[in-house]
Amino acid sequence: MTNKTDRIIIFDTTLRDGEQCPGATLNIDEKLVIAKQLARLGVDVIEAGFAIASPGDFEAVSKIAKIVGTENGPVICSLARAIKADIEAAAEALKPAVKGRIHTFISTSDIHLEYQLRKSRAEVLAIAEEMVAYAKSFMTDVEFSPMDATRTDPEFLYQILERAIAAGATTVNIPDTVGYTTPNEFGAIIKGIVENVPNIDQAIISIHGHNDLGLAVANFLEAVKNGARQLECTINGIGERAGNASLEELVMALHVRRQYFNPYLGRPEDSQESLTNIDTRQIYKTSRLVSNLTGMLVQPNKAIVGANAFAHESGIHQDGVLKNRLTYEIMDAQLIGLTDNQIVLGKHSGRNAFRTRLKELGFELSDTELNKAFVRFKEVADKKKEISDWDLEAIVNDEIQQTPDLFRVELVQVSCGSNARPTATVTLRTPGGEELTDAAIGTGPVDAVYKAINRVVNVPNQLIEFSVQSVTGGIDALGEVTIRLRYESRVFSGHAANTDIIVASAQAYVNALNRLYSALQSQEKPEEVSAQKV
Repeated sequence: MTNKTDRIIIFDTTLRDGEQCPGATLNIDEKLVIAKQLARLGVDVIEAGFAIASPGDFEAVSKIAKIVGTENGPVICSLARAIKADIEAAAEALKPAVKGRIHTFISTSDIHLEYQLRKSRAEVLAIAEEMVAYAKSFMTDVEFSPMDATRTDPEFLYQILERAIAAGATTVNIPDTVGYTTPNEFGAIIKGIVENVPNIDQAIISIHGHNDLGLAVANFLEAVKNGARQLECTINGIGERAGNASLEELVMALHVRRQYFNPYLGRPEDSQESLTNIDTRQIYKTSRLVSNLTGMLVQPNKAIVGANAFAHESGIHQDGVLKNRLTYEIMDAQLIGLTDNQIVLGKHSGRNAFRTRLKELGFELSDTELNKAFVRFKEVADKKKEISDWDLEAIVNDEIQQTPDLFRVELVQVSCGSNARPTATVTLRTPGGEELTDAAIGTGPVDAVYKAINRVVNVPNQLIEFSVQSVTGGIDALGEVTIRLRYESRVFSGHAANTDIIVASAQAYVNALNRLYSALQSQEKPEEVSAQKV
């Protein structure tokens, strides 16, 4: 495969770079759930983690490689610094995958060489060449990244890319590590590589970029016009600092404007063939899943997947859309899997109908997960007459989240009003099976509930974020609660959905506390690996 391929390869790094977003830490089972969904979405490559970072990261990469990295599945990739131990760990973790890739990197900008690596250009050239060859001794698919490429001297960049390709790199990635470049500059960098790296036709040109200036997607699209054929991106654009280039925005930009981009990929301008392998109907569900599991909410005005992306309030817009959607909508909401809020199930629906509808929505649950979700469905159906697809998604996502099953909410009771002091009584089942009850007074019902829970769990923490969203319209809508709390320098998230937002608030808080409590109880204290950026 060369960089002249007529389609765009989608490289998803949600589970690696996306997870580096503060508060977005995922456990192994959650990573696996997301990886399975990314495979359904149709991504070409899943960067499953940084195998050397910790035993947990190694296990996650290995598990995803085994379960998702099948013959018909995506390439499974692990990041590795240009260090033998990193490359060996990546290779070992990727062994179960039918198609594995080692992605190795080293800094190349003068500022990184001087202050971070403290090495000369000659030393970095030698290391890159040696380590790419070492990675190649483990597997045929090797990717090389010169970190901080957009601030690297072009002549040195051409030189190190040529050496890396000669050593066996099949993909060379050009990262805008600090989100500094602009579209014209990024396009010029890619054009310069195409014109000045003699063996560039032996590798795919990839790009990776951060959104510090809000230009990541625009930068990527300009790079595509100049020869980039792999896009490294994340669901909802999550990632360090201001995040990464957003997968859904890139995919839909290439889809909606494919007649514009077709000639740059050597296709007839009027070709209707998709430029990526992505099943766009899976985009919305993937966005929701990642948002729920990471606790990173999607802003309402977010392009493609935000709650307002297909909403129209202006009278002129509403009138135009009613007459012809093309007047104010450039794509069909159903194209991303956002279906009408159709009522499909009720309290009399049976397990088979429930399972069938979930399969139609793309959920593949184990018998245990199905049983848990069905119990929750019945509970909600008793309180809410009409159950929509959105409700079903919220129920299932809430139930299949893999949080440590330590403390469990057994009872929540509150008393509040305009002239009353908000008081809450809670009963929790402890990890030892004991039921403990306590009560507290707060500034509001949720504050009172949290104070009562804290009295039972007795783990110091600071609540830093609390948000409530309605899944659907109506007074009986499910309320989704997401909270984030801090303990020392670490952030833990919790999520829950319920028709009673006080109960959902309690469950979300306990979910986060369980993650915190589990981390405190763990005896494993893996050494942190620095320089995880690319």
